[in-house]
Amino acid sequence: MTLSVDRRRRILAVGAAVLAGAVIGLVLSRLDIEEAIREVTLPLRHDDIIRQQAAEKDVPADLIAAVIYAESRFREQTSAAGARGLMQITPQTANVIEELSGGQTFVLEDLSDPDINIRYGTFYLRYLLDRYGDNEIAALAAYNAGEGHVDEWGGAGLDLDDIAFAETREYVEEVLAKRDEYRDHYGDELGL
Repeated sequence: MTLSVDRRRRILAVGAAVLAGAVIGLVLSRLDIEEAIREVTLPLRHDDIIRQQAAEKDVPADLIAAVIYAESRFREQTSAAGARGLMQITPQTANVIEELSGGQTFVLEDLSDPDINIRYGTFYLRYLLDRYGDNEIAALAAYNAGEGHVDEWGGAGLDLDDIAFAETREYVEEVLAKRDEYRDHYGDELGL
């Protein structure tokens, strides 16, 4: 059986279309897999709030995202110690923030609202950066272990090696590494 030239062209065209569809499907499934992996290893939500708070409080958006990652992996939760929300703010810290900011209407349930939680957490980061002369290591260590410990370890002159708690040192290292990843992978989303 001999196929006409016209028929062979149609068969080749259909074959090429099927192959092109398979290639496109493979590329799209690879993108889906990469996005799924990034969602697990480097999630990002509420980037609009993060950008707004970064601009308003002059805290780098990638640093805010990295703190949220280290604190909660962008999942709303309450810790055994009572820390709440994306930035894991304790009731005691929330009361300090309210006092420092001049607020008067705070209620504990507010910390479950991502907008309020990110506002409070970013305010506190700005406060800590100011307190420790923009030393990110000291500010992050204080966010994790408290100002009293950071003051004992060296205050504004604190270096990673000065952090006495291994857990806090690992926390600071994680935040700084994730900050770089957020900058590299989400620069546009974070307005960097």
